[in-house]
Amino acid sequence: MLSINNLSYFIGGRALYENANLHIKPKDKIGLVGQNGTGKSTLLKIIAGEYQPSSGEVQKAKDCTIGFLNQDLLSYQSDESILQVALAAFKETLALQDEIDAVLKQMETDYSEEIINRLASLQERFEANEGYTIKAKAEEVLEGIGFRTEDLGRPLRNFSGGWRMRVMLAKLLLEKPALLLLDEPTNHLDLPSIQWVENYLKTYEGAVVVVSHDQTFLDNCVTSIVEVANNTLTSYPGNYSFYKREKKERMEIQQNAYENQQQMIKQTERFIERFRAKATKSNQVQSRIKALERMERVQEVVDDEAFVNFKFKFSQKSGRHVITLDHIGKSYGDLVILKNTSASIERGDKIALIGANGRGKSTLLRIIAGTEPITGTRTQGHNVIPSFYAQHQLEALTLDNEIIQELAQEGSNKSETELRNVLGCFLFTNDDVFKKIKVLSGGEKSRVALAKTLISEANFLLLDEPTNHLDFQSVNILIQALQQYEGTFITVSHDRHFIKGVANKIWFIEDHQIKEYPGTYEEYEFWKAQQEEEKTSQVDEKQAKKAKSKPQATNSEIQEAKRSLKKLENELEQVERLVEKLENEEKELSLKLADPDLYQNDSEAQSVQDAYKEVKSKLDEANKIWERLVDEIADLQETIA
Repeated sequence: MLSINNLSYFIGGRALYENANLHIKPKDKIGLVGQNGTGKSTLLKIIAGEYQPSSGEVQKAKDCTIGFLNQDLLSYQSDESILQVALAAFKETLALQDEIDAVLKQMETDYSEEIINRLASLQERFEANEGYTIKAKAEEVLEGIGFRTEDLGRPLRNFSGGWRMRVMLAKLLLEKPALLLLDEPTNHLDLPSIQWVENYLKTYEGAVVVVSHDQTFLDNCVTSIVEVANNTLTSYPGNYSFYKREKKERMEIQQNAYENQQQMIKQTERFIERFRAKATKSNQVQSRIKALERMERVQEVVDDEAFVNFKFKFSQKSGRHVITLDHIGKSYGDLVILKNTSASIERGDKIALIGANGRGKSTLLRIIAGTEPITGTRTQGHNVIPSFYAQHQLEALTLDNEIIQELAQEGSNKSETELRNVLGCFLFTNDDVFKKIKVLSGGEKSRVALAKTLISEANFLLLDEPTNHLDFQSVNILIQALQQYEGTFITVSHDRHFIKGVANKIWFIEDHQIKEYPGTYEEYEFWKAQQEEEKTSQVDEKQAKKAKSKPQATNSEIQEAKRSLKKLENELEQVERLVEKLENEEKELSLKLADPDLYQNDSEAQSVQDAYKEVKSKLDEANKIWERLVDEIADLQETIA
């Protein structure tokens, strides 16, 4: 479907790719991974045609349509509703709808056979394009990625950049291109939305190439991994977990080959050195010199896995009760976030606060920090020293400071050697520690802010989305640091790999109450699945009881009924518009007929009377069609139920 051959791409004098190759087949689900700065997003832009390679070529089949979700779409704005923006994915079908509307309007005065045949042809094409279901499809996708039903009519311009990105993702999924390119699609999604996208991509009919730092997401929806490293592309069959195991095995084989080759080189060099001056050995010496020159050298393995070996300490231990929330409430006008709910955080708790966006997770974190006004009581325990990390902490960094200066100003009284050790854990080595904050990338700034939080000697950490903008390596460093951390923390996160690695309790907000699951995320998922299964079972029981009172429709009959229902609902909507228009015309003509001055002119009076009769006749006919459609829809809804 698409082939990348001998691709080279340079930025200035630096090579991102040199003679790289990749073949994408229909239905491939590829995860593109690699450290930040290796060129993953650049490769997607090359495939999409936004960048041109320095050399090599990208060949694609004629029928290979490409859809590209990238971070540039954050700035897209429109006054249209988000539903209309998503529906723009169905350009051809919407154009047919406009033509049908125009013909229906024309039929108000023209009932010629030509017009009727044209309407039938348009409706046939409209139905073939599944036009009666596009609205339902768009609503399903938008609600699947986190929008509420009441949000669908709101203008796109009224939403933040992250939510606008969700709309563009919805539009892209509805377009169904042959090749879907996704650059960090989970960045702006909450956990339920991430899981919905995973399930959608699993059954997606086309090919997918996705850049993501969410390891669980990649595990659940890709079937192969392509690693960007050393200016080339290396493929691994399987998901991300398989890639990690396979890469480790390949590295062990390569390292063994490297060590064996180095030993052989040393032995050869010793032989050359020992017998270089002996005429009787000159042929053998020359032969071995040439062999060394021709030898293809095995590269030494550079392990990109970083391990934290710094123990984060704090000067005093907190009391047993860290934070107690007693009958608290929080509202923003009519929007209720929390209502008369209580919870407590004990020393040693490692809490992950999860759930959908808009439920109040960040608000609850601020309540726990004591920065959000509430009703009820918040009590902070004895000797509790809190430290709050959120994305706005990046803005609080002093741009003209060097990295090591920024940490030194945290006031932890650590020596330069200790600070270097900490920064080394966060991938800042050697002269990196003297870089100015202002030249750092978003991910690097996040690592600095996290390092500041962890060395602050706080015994209670509040972490709001700490893995945002971090690559795999940095997330694993943070997991290791928090596993070694002996204090208490609560974190808001949608990264399941991170949550699995650090949490011993799960909090979530449900029905305006703080709920707690006293176990790990894996245990919580198992418990949640059981809860859903019980609910489904209860619903099935109710439906079974209901089914006893009526003949049970087969699955195929239900599916056919659903298809027919969408078609009839669309027809009903068109008839309702026609009825409304005819009623307005009837009302206008009635007012004219009630005017005595009309009858001063017999010809004009007769004309108005004829028009009134015609409109009345059309209205009666339209109302009969409306009643028939309503009855048919009710019957189909009963079949589906």
